[in-house]
Amino acid sequence: MSNREGFTGGFIAGAAIGGLVGAILGTVLVRRANENSLAEFSDVKVSKGRKRQLESERIEGARLSLEDKIAQLNQTIDDVRLQLGSVNGNSPAHNGEESVAEDQ
Repeated sequence: MSNREGFTGGFIAGAAIGGLVGAILGTVLVRRANENSLAEFSDVKVSKGRKRQLESERIEGARLSLEDKIAQLNQTIDDVRLQLGSVNGNSPAHNGEESVAEDQ
């Protein structure tokens, strides 16, 4: 029975010491995190307008790049369409005209 009483007392003492160490460690880590985030926040606050300007410039550049790529893809599609039409022996422009003439 003496082992049980010693276990209970040790368990309670360990829980108390562990809780105290955890609370101290948590407090120290939270303070460090808050100091770092406050330093980052002040940097962000100062350059917030500049970041917005850079972001809008980046978006505009991406939009222009996408428009160029779409134009290149459209040109390539037209070129392939013309090549396939000449391989099959009929031109895409004349193909539509012939079908209209045959219908009349």
